[in-house]
Amino acid sequence: MASSLTPHVTEARRADDPPPKRRWALRIVGALAAALAALLALTVAAAFVLSVRVDGSSMLPTLRTGERLLPQPGSGGSVQRFELVLLQRPGRPETLVKRVIALPGDRVEIVSTPADPYQVLVQPGGSGRWYRVRVDGWVSQAHRSSSCCGPDGTRSDGPRAQTVPPGAFFYLGDDPDGSYDSRAYGWGRTDLVTARVWLRLWPFAGPSVLTGGARLERVQPPAGTSTR
Repeated sequence: MASSLTPHVTEARRADDPPPKRRWALRIVGALAAALAALLALTVAAAFVLSVRVDGSSMLPTLRTGERLLPQPGSGGSVQRFELVLLQRPGRPETLVKRVIALPGDRVEIVSTPADPYQVLVQPGGSGRWYRVRVDGWVSQAHRSSSCCGPDGTRSDGPRAQTVPPGAFFYLGDDPDGSYDSRAYGWGRTDLVTARVWLRLWPFAGPSVLTGGARLERVQPPAGTSTR
């Protein structure tokens, strides 16, 4: 009986080919990398959908028209000093972005002189030391006199210290001469704050950039006031 031989074929492997186990590992890593890239793309797309666009110059030089801001989820209805917040303008379907300056119970005053037209003063809690608010951009932006405040937090014909009422706050734009803020609209209402601004999504900048270098510097009490 004739017999036949079945040839045994051996697959040749290049010397630089990875072993089978390593090939599987590379495939898993590649799949994970693709999934992470897709997740990142979806996250960025969702962030842009949730972001708000800056329109106007009242927050120069901190914010510019066309930039996109990402609100902090669930942060509406509360404020902290120097944070940027989104708030509804009373009686109008308009959202403002401004900087929180004074909180409920604080006393606030703006003293204007020809030599120093924008001295924003705050007495935290309404007693004790007085401080001047400094924001880096204000130095180059403030040129016109703007005294404050009236009983409702708006401009006054001379500097007067007022106490921020409960449930309210005093807010300003970073462009002192080009902003409509508490000096025009009065005290902000915390219940009209829709969110705090978390970061500038485009062009990207971390949260620290949005502070604008805001800080308090101790000063003597303004004329006619006390440290009670």
